[in-house]
Amino acid sequence: MSLESVREILSQAKELRTLDWIYFEGGEPFLYYPILVGGVRETSRLGFKVGVLSNCYWATTVEDALEWLRPFAGVVQDFSISSDLYHSSDKLPQQVGNASAAAEKLRIPVGVINVAQPEETSESAMGQLPLGKSSVMFRGRAAEKLITRAPQAPWNRFTKCPHEKLQDPGRLHVDPFGNLHVCQGIMIDNVHRTPLREVCGSYDPSRHPIIGPLLDGGPKELARRHDLPHKQSYADACHFCYETRKALRTRFPETLGPEQMYGVLEA
Repeated sequence: MSLESVREILSQAKELRTLDWIYFEGGEPFLYYPILVGGVRETSRLGFKVGVLSNCYWATTVEDALEWLRPFAGVVQDFSISSDLYHSSDKLPQQVGNASAAAEKLRIPVGVINVAQPEETSESAMGQLPLGKSSVMFRGRAAEKLITRAPQAPWNRFTKCPHEKLQDPGRLHVDPFGNLHVCQGIMIDNVHRTPLREVCGSYDPSRHPIIGPLLDGGPKELARRHDLPHKQSYADACHFCYETRKALRTRFPETLGPEQMYGVLEA
């Protein structure tokens, strides 16, 4: 995103009057450090609470981490660190410790996000997920690379979306192109085309070709509604939904995108 785009989105968010938090996520937002710093400062100036998510690749020492984080002191209310085998080759990456120590010195609230390995049972299904870990959501790269290591369940069990409040979303994702997502890869409009206030005011999930079926019966209903073949088992609802959406992309290109969300990268 450009700073101009960030300012436009923040202006629309302020006009909406119902948003409290703005998060800067990725990919990895620190790869665009000057834009991140400028965006965070502008967000704080407008009165929003600010969150930032990073894998802390930049925290090679505590001294270096202090320099990277110093602009966020006093303006960021939630600094979240991704710390797991998906973001580092080490079980206890030194960068996490360096970034955490620096954030504490700067009095920036810090927390660690740790995603379990596919073999570890989902807490929502069995109550056995290790404390402090979130289960894998099998979409995007996870659906492509980790699926063979995950236990499968019958397709007809997935009759609802377990993660997103599709009827009345409490959050929206904005990608670098201005697309609004209720879940990554499910678009409802674009802020460069339609102001955020208008999008929220006219939101009708029942008429959306993807959200409507998901509300009526989850991924199972999405496949049935659009007459798509399916496998007999999936790792979770996200996996079934993601595979179904991939198959529907040519039918609904204005709704299912952008291409990066579905593993299609520019040559």
